Amino acid sequence: MRNHTKKKLVYGVGVNDADYEVQSAGFDGKAAWKCPFYRKWSAMLERCYSEKSLVKNKSYADCYVCPEWLVFSNFKSWMECQDWVGKCLDKDLITTGNKIYSPSKCCFLDQKLNSFLTDGKARRGSLMLGVSLDRETGKFKAECSNLIFGNSLKGKNLGRFNSEIEAHFAWKKRKHEISCQLADLQTDERVANALRTRYL
Repeated sequence: MRNHTKKKLVYGVGVNDADYEVQSAGFDGKAAWKCPFYRKWSAMLERCYSEKSLVKNKSYADCYVCPEWLVFSNFKSWMECQDWVGKCLDKDLITTGNKIYSPSKCCFLDQKLNSFLTDGKARRGSLMLGVSLDRETGKFKAECSNLIFGNSLKGKNLGRFNSEIEAHFAWKKRKHEISCQLADLQTDERVANALRTRYL
């Protein structure tokens, strides 16, 4: 059994039980290299348990990490079995509204897919998903980014509508179509299944 008592807890909760150095310092004293598994693990802990981070991003206020993943080696063993290279750790796709980081709830998503799934609440304000107000016409505009054709995250105009609900349903229909296409490209079947049902 590894001795967990010699190292300081990471963000007050995490046990770094690695049997190797997880980072090395550069000439300026900052980390020149950091183990990719440790980087993901420590970033996850930071989001949930760093007071400084929680002040900046209040959406993580109620989030926490399962007991198993508070030990680095357990998280690393799971991550080594995932398709993780160049991807973001996600806790929301498999179970919408999920607050716990755990093996059954988390997956890895590439950055563009992660952006495609973001609801853009800060930009839309109080309007429904996919909807903005066209101030010139007074109508509601529906837009949906498309990762399949042209690999673009730029909003594609779906038209202008007399009501907010009409615009929202136009967005939702297109979002579902694209999600199903994206599902066919995934290596994680859990991600594929979640994409096929997310916008039904």
